[in-house]
Amino acid sequence: MREIPLAAIRARAYDIWERNHRPDGYEIQFWLLAERELRAELEGRRDAAGEDAAPVPATGDAPVETVGG
Repeated sequence: MREIPLAAIRARAYDIWERNHRPDGYEIQFWLLAERELRAELEGRRDAAGEDAAPVPATGDAPVETVGG
């Protein structure tokens, strides 16, 4: 599992804090939310790369369309 840089978490947590009108007392919640969001984005990119490498079904498995007749 790749580590997320603390600076990235800090920046995301600050952004979340600002979007929520800068409430007091939510530092830990926003930090954890930022970390979760960044981890999900990282995993999503990893999953998207895996989808590109997925095998293509054989032509026998795909429906055949005929013209004419």
